[in-house]
Amino acid sequence: MSGVPLGVLDLVPVPSGSTAARALRNSIDLARNAEAFGYARHWFAEHHLNPGVAGTSPAVVLALTAAATRTIRLGSGAVQLGHRTALSTVEEFGLVDALHPGRLDLGLGRSAGPPRPPAAGGPPTPVPAASAAGYAPNGLRIPERFSPAPLWAHPRVALQQRLLNLPGARPQDYDEQVDDVLALLRGAYRTPEGVEAHAVPGEGADVQVWLLGSSGGVSARAAGRNGLRFAANYHVSPATVLEASDAYRAAFEPSAVLERPYLTVSADVVVAEDGAAAAELATGYAAWVRSIRSGEGAIPYPTPAQARALPWSDADTALVADRTETRFVGSAREVADRLEVLREATGADELLITTITHDHAARVRSYGLLAREWRRRGHLREP
Repeated sequence: MSGVPLGVLDLVPVPSGSTAARALRNSIDLARNAEAFGYARHWFAEHHLNPGVAGTSPAVVLALTAAATRTIRLGSGAVQLGHRTALSTVEEFGLVDALHPGRLDLGLGRSAGPPRPPAAGGPPTPVPAASAAGYAPNGLRIPERFSPAPLWAHPRVALQQRLLNLPGARPQDYDEQVDDVLALLRGAYRTPEGVEAHAVPGEGADVQVWLLGSSGGVSARAAGRNGLRFAANYHVSPATVLEASDAYRAAFEPSAVLERPYLTVSADVVVAEDGAAAAELATGYAAWVRSIRSGEGAIPYPTPAQARALPWSDADTALVADRTETRFVGSAREVADRLEVLREATGADELLITTITHDHAARVRSYGLLAREWRRRGHLREP
């Protein structure tokens, strides 16, 4: 394989003892460095009511970052459409594109909530081949599925939905929203009665539209149906990454944008000079994931010492096992080897790297070491 770009997925993490302002400055600095390292794109995630992440508005963060960078593509990973309208999303990205044309990726996702069943009569979700031992045929770890049902019932999730949505508002169907976003960007929006709407700025904006998904459900099928680029989340739901990528390809129809499917796959990564150093940097990850899955919300990312001092149980280990087992931690060579396996198993055209460490300098160094090794293997061009 050759020519597999790397991208950055940035949650704008807040380290313990730090502030949201410092986290934002760190992310802008990381984007500058990612540009210098040769990364193709830098995406910002959207999360709410999480003390440990400051990325509440991808459009705002990427606008700030665009002014501090020159060439790297910037985008959302993803704008959560469940509490937004197609018009507000297109107008926001249109504003940024007006000053930074041709650099934006509009990544669209569904808001957090229970997965929706396939539409009646829709194509069945492909079931990928994975052995009983929990591995894809090429050795990629495919753990047991994590059930988020207890999390959906947590009062904080209900509170988040109440605060994000206007009283009595009914979220629009995701497929319809995607159609509306595309129509507004093309200048082709019409109501059933024939009334036109034109988003200015936004209409005609030179943005790449991506859909993001963690399963073979609505997002994967919508990306395929519309002939759009798709991002599958191994770092969020490693158990369903093959299902997601297979469903996208099965549903894909060529479009004016793409003649063939185009897929990026995310992975949690920490790289250091050797495996022991990387493992030390990654110590806080399990506690951080536990805080999210328990319904508490992401805690400020702990130092290794703070993480080791936290109480821990066998139940906690089970709660985060799928995420800790599938994080790529080690030297640049070790991590690159595992990324090669991920790419081979999914057929990804790109890989999207998310790295969180308490120390910002270590985080930047992790991305730099990986880029150097990936370039040595012939996947990255010189920046």
